[in-house]
Amino acid sequence: MNQRSTEIVQLLSKEKDEITVSGFAEYFQVSQKTIRNDLKEINTILNQNQREEVLIQSGGRINPPENFKESLSLLLEGDFYNYKLSRKERRQAASAMIVNSADYITLATIADHLFVSRATVINDLKDIKAFIREGNLNVISHANKGLRIEGAESEKRNFLLNLLRPSLSIYENHKNVVAEHVSVQAGDSSVIQKILGEQEQRYKKYLDDSSFREIILYLRIMVNRNQMGEFLEPQPDTNSENYMFALDTLKYISQYCDVVTTEDDIKYFSRFLDGVRYMNNSRFSKNTVIIQMITRQYISGISSELGIDLNADYDFFENLSNHLGSIFSAPPIDYQEVDVINEVLEDNQDVLEAVNNQMFVIYQYTERQLNEIEIKYIAVHVCAAIERKKNKEVAFRVIVACHAGIGTSRLLLEKLKRHFKFRVVDVISAHEAMSIEPNAADFVISTVPLEGCSLEYVVVSAAFNDADYIRVGNRIDALRNCRNFPVRMEEDGLSAKGLIDEIHPLVYSMIEPEEKAKTFMKELRRVIRDYFKQSVENETEVLSPYLHHLLPAMNIEVDVECEDWKDAVRKSGEKLVERGYIESRYIDAMIHSIEEYGSYVVLSKGFAMPHAKVEEGSIRLGMHLIRLKNPVPFGVEELDPIEFVCCLSAIDHKSYLKAFFSLVNMLRDAEYRQMLHEAECPEEMAGIIEKYEHSNS
Repeated sequence: MNQRSTEIVQLLSKEKDEITVSGFAEYFQVSQKTIRNDLKEINTILNQNQREEVLIQSGGRINPPENFKESLSLLLEGDFYNYKLSRKERRQAASAMIVNSADYITLATIADHLFVSRATVINDLKDIKAFIREGNLNVISHANKGLRIEGAESEKRNFLLNLLRPSLSIYENHKNVVAEHVSVQAGDSSVIQKILGEQEQRYKKYLDDSSFREIILYLRIMVNRNQMGEFLEPQPDTNSENYMFALDTLKYISQYCDVVTTEDDIKYFSRFLDGVRYMNNSRFSKNTVIIQMITRQYISGISSELGIDLNADYDFFENLSNHLGSIFSAPPIDYQEVDVINEVLEDNQDVLEAVNNQMFVIYQYTERQLNEIEIKYIAVHVCAAIERKKNKEVAFRVIVACHAGIGTSRLLLEKLKRHFKFRVVDVISAHEAMSIEPNAADFVISTVPLEGCSLEYVVVSAAFNDADYIRVGNRIDALRNCRNFPVRMEEDGLSAKGLIDEIHPLVYSMIEPEEKAKTFMKELRRVIRDYFKQSVENETEVLSPYLHHLLPAMNIEVDVECEDWKDAVRKSGEKLVERGYIESRYIDAMIHSIEEYGSYVVLSKGFAMPHAKVEEGSIRLGMHLIRLKNPVPFGVEELDPIEFVCCLSAIDHKSYLKAFFSLVNMLRDAEYRQMLHEAECPEEMAGIIEKYEHSNS
């Protein structure tokens, strides 16, 4: 049996309270189907030996036979600890202990730490030495002292990093064997994350999520090794552009983690930073809008095939467009196969089939065929969107418990409120969980396991990624099966966003000039969100203005006369030049780009969005929309002629995204397209756009 099955046997033999499949799934952070398969494996052994089997009753309750303890020696082969780790897991954990040791380490120490016999370690030693040699290190044996490692400190750190790296994926949620059994990291993770995040902002070096987690892992290994007195060997000089980034990061880590860092640490870390992936926030090209438009088409196709409308999920659109952008980057990311993805998709084969069926939408952009794991990651994004939609329809009362302070709990709270119709009744520290009254809420969402909690709970990461969406959805499904929860939809009539949306048009109609109304609304939002215990503005609102913010009446013209597509592009950009949003060369760049690459700016029937790169003259984020008196062809037969031309001045690949999302959704709606066509003036068109966004947000 595997480690999890063995632990299940031990828990069944000791636990007196009711145990459920969903409870085990949550404890081990795997799917309920995986737990059922583990129980099936246990029952197979019991059945083969003519013993009573473990029963799974209604509601997923697990009922071991009364004489279950008599079967322990059979199931655990007489020694639980010998079978707690597989041979491969023992090799990894033992190797980490040897490499991480600052002195000799004995076989007896390894055996005691891993709860195995000394003979077991001796039998594993050949494999352990071979495994360590793969990391350019050698194991030296001394008859009276034990084992020690011979090799460069940088290789030791690389070895430990590679052992822990598989646990970095956002979808890999079960415990890493090495991390569980060997302490190779030090320093407060939340402090190091904060330091790294601040330096990202300072140096405008924006890391992708996997690189951010990898750097945190390396830094915690570095802190551990330096605190042990194991410093890097002399490093070669470097002219890395990340040298100052590395220097300032390590300066603050030295201060806040109470550790000495050296010049060699800075040199090594700067080269480490050279090798990770960045999301350059100034990155913007013709491909950016193409990928986002294809994402929009792909979501529409998936929605139609599955019969679930996911078109209004902005987070799905943003996450998937970013994901597709990373897939088609050069070089492409090497996505790792992880168990939890397969577990999620085992229960969602219809989603995986739909994802494969709709791949033709993506392949119209690229000739590169995606491999199986890349397609599976897309399917997980779809599964998460389905969970978000399903769970927005349920008004559970939840308590949020967090172990890492008010900042982390506030971040988690905001993400929950964005994606679920939860009624968050309280936010507490994890240690307060034992004081929760049984009827205080329907369940608890926590960043750590809770001891002595009277309510059922689900453990999530503070970052609340797609795997967490699915995990919370699985917990809700389990709760629905076990208990009859009231829907309580009537409680959701009043919210911060709903109140702001109702007040917004009234304020702008009664207060003039517009700048005064904006100032008033900003302060009013702060008061309302403070009352509802929300942040004044969430990140999306700050960084991503809505379409009606970018297209007020002053940025719209109707019945513009144009000779051809070049004239239309030029006239769509002239007002942005006048107002200082773009330089005049930006217009020339748009025209040249269309001549060179074709009419990629045509987004849908009758609509084009010309744009150029940031470095070709973009100054500020803005849009200018013109409706042509006489539509002109842009060279896309099935979408010509073009009636609407909207010049986009982008300053990065993200800040315009919410506006773009609203725009392409509007273009899918025949009624609103017709209203834009019939509008008599810019003010009417601006009102149509704002009304659309309020009715669909």
